[in-house]
Amino acid sequence: MAQYPPLESIRSVLIANRGEIAVRCIHACKAVGVKSYAIYTQSDNVSLHVRLADESLSLAGDGTAGYTYKFDDILQLCERHGIDAVIPGYGFLSENVEFAKQVTDAGMIFIGPSTESITEMGLKHRAREVAQEAKVPVVPGTDLLASEAQALVAADDLTYPVILKATGGGGGMGLKICHSPEDINGAFSMVKHRGAQLFKNEEVQVFGNGRDVIHFGERECSIQRRHQKVIEECPSPFVEAHPGLRETLTKCAINFASALNYKSAGTVEFLVDDDTAQFFFLEMNTRLQVEHGITELCYGVDIVVLMLRQADLERAGKGGIPSSELLSLQKPAPNGVAIEARIYAEDPFKDFAPSLGVF
Repeated sequence: MAQYPPLESIRSVLIANRGEIAVRCIHACKAVGVKSYAIYTQSDNVSLHVRLADESLSLAGDGTAGYTYKFDDILQLCERHGIDAVIPGYGFLSENVEFAKQVTDAGMIFIGPSTESITEMGLKHRAREVAQEAKVPVVPGTDLLASEAQALVAADDLTYPVILKATGGGGGMGLKICHSPEDINGAFSMVKHRGAQLFKNEEVQVFGNGRDVIHFGERECSIQRRHQKVIEECPSPFVEAHPGLRETLTKCAINFASALNYKSAGTVEFLVDDDTAQFFFLEMNTRLQVEHGITELCYGVDIVVLMLRQADLERAGKGGIPSSELLSLQKPAPNGVAIEARIYAEDPFKDFAPSLGVF
């Protein structure tokens, strides 16, 4: 891993998350000499992130199922302790644009992309428009559909099977494969309200400073269950087997992120045809990904530290990481191979429904 200098203007960071990603952020804070603040509820009070942080702050509530972090509680803790910046990690509040706005409105730095990028990429139809404007290949499809009748007409034009996807859906939520008009009839309202593995799922790790964007290669996430990733590989075996594909994929990812004047870490996802290697834009995740660690291993970079440095130099009035420094981090190819596997708990007595893992 590269060595990074201490931060200039951020002296304290509150980590608005829990568990493994909070521990990851704590290590990054230590690497750049920043005081880390963890938050916890009653159910977390003996967790590792609570013990590792320089200081841990208690939130109201017991943290059991159904609990959600309350913006006001977090912001009050920040004000009370003079916090300079907030990092959300992944999940929870990481793509909540209202939380990001409230953090910045309170005079702190939100460690992540701009609220404009979060908003734009949170709407899948808008992300598709940006891809088309940046001349990035997109899956044949439609603009935003307002009714089931429009969906039926569009499906006939495209030919079945088709995928209905909620414009505000991410992580496999609000997604339904339809093989017939009858499927559309049953799926449209479900997709709307929730907000054939002939394709590979490839994602490109990008990082920007608001002016320039670089990439840290691709990850393959094709092995999934219930539209959720199970195995992630860096580099992608499929990309490795198709010379030139990495260069084309990463160029499109950079063009897409550049169209947003993107800053901080993000991931551009593509569907890649298993037979032809033709690829299509799927979506952009405006946050740190769970699987970022395998990219770090293969590219010798600390993505969370880069996020901290970008935010620190923004707060110092320098506009983020200098382009010369950022571009110097660009590497032509990965070094080595890394794999991440996720463990899913399911209840076999309830048709393998997701479970907390405790009976």
